[in-house]
Amino acid sequence: MDLAALAAQVKAWGRELGFQKIGITGIELPEDERRLFDWLAAGRHGEMRYMQRHGARRARPAELVPGTLRVITARMDYWSESADAEGVLADPSLGYISRYALGRDYHKVLRSRLARLAGRLAGAAGSAGYRAFTDSAPVLEKALARDAGLGWIGKHTNLLDRHDGSWFFLGEIFTDLPLPVDAPVTAHCGSCTACLDVCPTRAIVAPYELDARRCISYLTIELDGPIPEEFRVAMGNRIYGCDDCQLVCPWNRYARVTAEPDFQPRQGLDAPRLVDLFAWNDAEFLARTEGSAIRRIGHVRWLRNVAIALGNAPPSAAAVEALETRTDHPSEVVRESAGWALAQQRSRARRHRS
Repeated sequence: MDLAALAAQVKAWGRELGFQKIGITGIELPEDERRLFDWLAAGRHGEMRYMQRHGARRARPAELVPGTLRVITARMDYWSESADAEGVLADPSLGYISRYALGRDYHKVLRSRLARLAGRLAGAAGSAGYRAFTDSAPVLEKALARDAGLGWIGKHTNLLDRHDGSWFFLGEIFTDLPLPVDAPVTAHCGSCTACLDVCPTRAIVAPYELDARRCISYLTIELDGPIPEEFRVAMGNRIYGCDDCQLVCPWNRYARVTAEPDFQPRQGLDAPRLVDLFAWNDAEFLARTEGSAIRRIGHVRWLRNVAIALGNAPPSAAAVEALETRTDHPSEVVRESAGWALAQQRSRARRHRS
């Protein structure tokens, strides 16, 4: 078997399937494993217990899938030029949703494409063993993508490509084929600290170090329970995730606009009014987030997040009226968040009158 020709064919198939870049790497990640365990020991994963659950397997592909010799990493861009991120962040009456979550759930999109790519690989190679993943298993995907030449890990801990920025998803195929590997690229963050400086909650505690417990993406998506008060005002109108470190990154001026229809904004969630979102009942939340990554947080966390944003919004009768409808909600988290937001609204209104 001509493995070099097969590797080239895999990359060509990947482009046919809508991936913008494919890279191949080995399975040794000793330094990344050390950093992972240091991060876990410091408790920076917060309530994300799944980060600990699989131990070293997260950094050892051959222990996750026995027989793995190579990892094929695929990149798919998701930035939509129709989603005005800065405009929404500048209008506190609107809710900001991380741009990756505006379209169809990326897990579904990438998983099906990766399965097709892996199927072609298996057909060409005979009985090759493989497994495809997209944020669906304990995998250090950014480290593997870095080693496969898809970019470098920036100071904000996201993967960066100097020609294409960082607005992309990653997926992997673990294979037992000894394909030739690609060379890593050099890093180009230089002395820039824009991502550290812009982070609303100072979650990037040092270059290349993220404390998830302070990160708005963690607080709005992963955290179960009330959001700590020290971070609420800094959250502004961000109700699902946060993109500030990517929006400010100079390399994203080169980001490609996606041609993937599934990643175009749905349900008007690229610039939604907070009072409208807060009115959704559980059935409407499920209907409006069908096929979306947003659905995973559930209705209670959704209301909690929107309540905090309403508390940060300019004082208005509409915001107060909306919040008052949830003060007797069955969830203590929603009641507390709505109560905090009401107090913020009334305090701001008093200051405005004076």
